[in-house]
Amino acid sequence: MSEKIRHIVIVGGGTAGWLTANHLAKQLQPSSNTDVTITLVESPNIPTVGVGEGTVPMMRQSLQYLGISETDFLQQCDATFKQGIKFVNWEHNPADKGEHSYHHIFDYPAPADIDSTLYWLNSNTHQSFVDAVSIQGRVCDNNLAPKLITTPEYQGAVSYAYHLDAAKFAKLLTKHATDMGVKHVKATVEQVETAPLGDISAIITKELGAISGDFFVDCTGFQSLLLGKTLDVSFIDQSDVLFADRALAVQVPYVAPSDEIPSYTIASAQDAGWIWDIGLTTRRGTGYVFSSKYCSDEQAKYTLAQYLGDDALVEGARFIDMNIGYREKFWFKNCAAIGLSQGFVEPLEATGLLVFDATARMLAEQFPTFKEQMPLMADCFNERVKASWLHVIDFIKLHYCISKRDDTPFWRDNRSLASIPLSLQQKLERWALQPPHAYDFENKFSVFNKENYLYVLYGMHFDTDATHLAYKAGQEEHAKAYFQQLEQHCQTALDRLPKHRELLEKIKRFGLQKV
Repeated sequence: MSEKIRHIVIVGGGTAGWLTANHLAKQLQPSSNTDVTITLVESPNIPTVGVGEGTVPMMRQSLQYLGISETDFLQQCDATFKQGIKFVNWEHNPADKGEHSYHHIFDYPAPADIDSTLYWLNSNTHQSFVDAVSIQGRVCDNNLAPKLITTPEYQGAVSYAYHLDAAKFAKLLTKHATDMGVKHVKATVEQVETAPLGDISAIITKELGAISGDFFVDCTGFQSLLLGKTLDVSFIDQSDVLFADRALAVQVPYVAPSDEIPSYTIASAQDAGWIWDIGLTTRRGTGYVFSSKYCSDEQAKYTLAQYLGDDALVEGARFIDMNIGYREKFWFKNCAAIGLSQGFVEPLEATGLLVFDATARMLAEQFPTFKEQMPLMADCFNERVKASWLHVIDFIKLHYCISKRDDTPFWRDNRSLASIPLSLQQKLERWALQPPHAYDFENKFSVFNKENYLYVLYGMHFDTDATHLAYKAGQEEHAKAYFQQLEQHCQTALDRLPKHRELLEKIKRFGLQKV
């Protein structure tokens, strides 16, 4: 074979950079019997965006896989448990019908030999879909934690992820990666040098001059310094599908130390977007994600102030521009992009950290040994990552296009067929006649699966005429027993699980049991 890849240079820190460093180190550092050196070059002057504070359960799996103590993570990152997202007023204008909300939880319905979705669709119950098939919505509504203090690390009574302080999380990842042998360099990149065939040969830094490498990972954020600016990989804009392109973010103190901490993200729909509300142990992280086409900055500040109930709280808020879309390629020549340099859609459903983590692990686990292998590996990587982004865009658009809101141009235009990807249109037509099926998500890179779609579709009262499928249900007595068992399980959980804040305070003092 040809020349070995001996030096990987990651350009950019933050959560994306340090997640990538950890995944690569897990696979390639000396403990893995390789002779690959990994260097992360981080600017001392560029702060991270720092608003990616929500995760999905894959992050819990990644932390355990990387060997990071859950106790250390929770204590050092002001982290809290996240059991899903509560969507408020996404279905209709609250001025017309009052507030509406539903949970998109992380627990999938328990495996059963009955189709609980069909039973629910063909019943006359007023019980919400999520409460009919899972206990977790009620766990959330009662401000309960997903586990006990005696439950071992990374295990729980129900599935969960985390809310976290992004800056503190990056610091934790930094220490873990450098402990595994990653070299950490603080320097400002001023120029990128390329070889005659177009590959990147080195970055030129202000403080240390040239840093050469065999492979480069672009974690430079929206500027995409390596993949976009240097290698000229074009950006595929998706703002005609997902309109929200700007955010106003602020950190808010708790009114009292005893305030309840929701174990879910709150996403409240507004005239031109939505407001996120995330509870950490010491503060709330909140902000307004909106479309600059439908809302001015002043209107955004007013909307966020109204939500928070205090104009003074938005004085320190900062605006963040978002590039909505993804790169035409994610790995080109000897450079791969992870993080915002790869792509981004609005932070609904915590898709950013999800895709960054998944693609960083994918890159690490299939990293080539020799330079000659790179074109074939790049083709595979590009195909899989593009499929993931397309599925993410469909899922995020779903939240908007099935809404019955028509009170503002933003919501009306989101329901227009012209803004809905054909792939999603076809699914919705099919799901009007039958509920989503596992065969609709046969691609493992779908990211979001049947259960995720079920929670959103039926949380927003999507109309599926399943009367002609009633014959597939059958076994009414068996189904009745199943739902009774679920109710008993729910009552047991409600009786046993502690309050969310109570568990967090115990973890701060005593920690969790090691696995």
